[in-house]
Amino acid sequence: MDPTLRGLPDHLLENARAFADGTKTPAEPRDASTVVLLRGGDGAEGGVEIYLLRRTVDMAFAGGFCVFPGGRVDPRDFDHHIGWVGPSPAEWGAMLDADEEHARALVCAAVRETFEESGVLLAGPTEDTVVGDTTGDDWEQDRQDLEAHELAFTDFLDRRGLKVRSDLLHWWGSWITPVFEPRRYDTRFFVAQLPDGQVTRDVSSESDQVVWMRVRDVIDAVDGKQLAMLPPTYATCLELYDFADPAAALASAAGRDRSPIVPEMQVAEDGAYLRLPHRLVSLGASVAERMGTRR
Repeated sequence: MDPTLRGLPDHLLENARAFADGTKTPAEPRDASTVVLLRGGDGAEGGVEIYLLRRTVDMAFAGGFCVFPGGRVDPRDFDHHIGWVGPSPAEWGAMLDADEEHARALVCAAVRETFEESGVLLAGPTEDTVVGDTTGDDWEQDRQDLEAHELAFTDFLDRRGLKVRSDLLHWWGSWITPVFEPRRYDTRFFVAQLPDGQVTRDVSSESDQVVWMRVRDVIDAVDGKQLAMLPPTYATCLELYDFADPAAALASAAGRDRSPIVPEMQVAEDGAYLRLPHRLVSLGASVAERMGTRR
């Protein structure tokens, strides 16, 4: 079989065939942002640690799967009054191939969702500072209010005298959900290093477990079917395998091929398949070979 093809589970087969024959029309992808939080590991290949959440099984999208912090862009993420440090929204727009307003919302969503789902806040009072400990009761109340949409992110930052530190984010790439999924997202993946003085917390109402794991341990667990992971998350782990520390990963982001990845659907008599980019399949084989020599 073509190594770029991955079989779809039986429960998606009928849905895939309906899209293939035109019976169903694909949903319009919604904008989303996700952030891969990194921290130093053991200094070896695959040794960088990443932060993962396991979504509760009753979630409508990716229930039971391990994911990075992230979510949909909120209409209030478009507020142009938000405090800002680092590359401007216009500069982000040039990178993301989006207009200034759209780029601002994507970056704001990345920072907001990371705080909502991990307690980590990529913001500070000045251009060269970032907030420290965010574990106090007052921070937690704000986080809960943001998650419940009872507090606008712009109001939260203004009240605390903070600005988004867009320079702490590095755009890694983009994935668009396949056409057969009822909920589709155009997700921008960012990478960021855990700021000094901050800690992650098991706080998101959308997850039932959180963990820091070395990249190679994540790959091992997914390959051994101990963790469930969607292709974009797993592919990102493969892409991070080469880096011995977070700084190296962040520095590599600008030189990557960040063309949007849209897995193609293929329906045949024997089932339905998802076609992944050949470069990711080759990367998976390369990483598997290198990990095999470590064992």
